Amino acid sequence: MRYHNITKDDMLNGSGLRVVLWVSGCTHHCDECHNPITWDIDGGLPFDEAAKEEIFTELRKDYVSGLTLSGGDPLHPLNFKDVGKLITEVKKLFPTKNIWLYTGFLFEDIQNMPFLKYVDVLVDGPFVKELKDEKYPWAGSTNQRVIDVPKSLARQEIVLYKGK
Repeated sequence: MRYHNITKDDMLNGSGLRVVLWVSGCTHHCDECHNPITWDIDGGLPFDEAAKEEIFTELRKDYVSGLTLSGGDPLHPLNFKDVGKLITEVKKLFPTKNIWLYTGFLFEDIQNMPFLKYVDVLVDGPFVKELKDEKYPWAGSTNQRVIDVPKSLARQEIVLYKGK
C-alpha cells in the first residue's frame, strides 16, 4: 500500500479532531474529484512502519477522536488487504478511538469485508459533481451516504450516522 499524506488535527473528515491517512489508488476517477493526485496506485510513498507509528503517535493523544482513511480509495483492489490489517490493528490498540472510512464503493458491495465490523462510520459512493453540496456534512455530494456501520450491520439495513 502507498499513501500521499498523513494529516494531523483534521476537523473536516469525520467528527472530532482526527488523524487522516490519504491512501494512493482509485479506480472511480470522479469528475471534479477534490484529490485526483491520489488516483495513481503507484503514487505517493510506501506505507511502512514509520508511517504507521506516525498515525499511532497521534492516536495516543487523548484529544484525538480517531482515524479517517481516505484517498484515493482505501478499498482499491490493491489496498483493501493492507487497509483491513491497519483497521484491525488500530481497533485492537485503540478501542476507544473511532474509525471513519471514505470509499467510492457502496456499502451493499463491501458489507461482507471482515474488517468492516471495526469501522464506525462509512462514507460510501462516488462523488457526483451534479450533486455537490458544500453544506452536506462529511460528504461531497448528496448521493454519498454517511453510514453508522455497527448499527447497519446489526439491523441488516442502512442506518445513517446522526453525529455525536
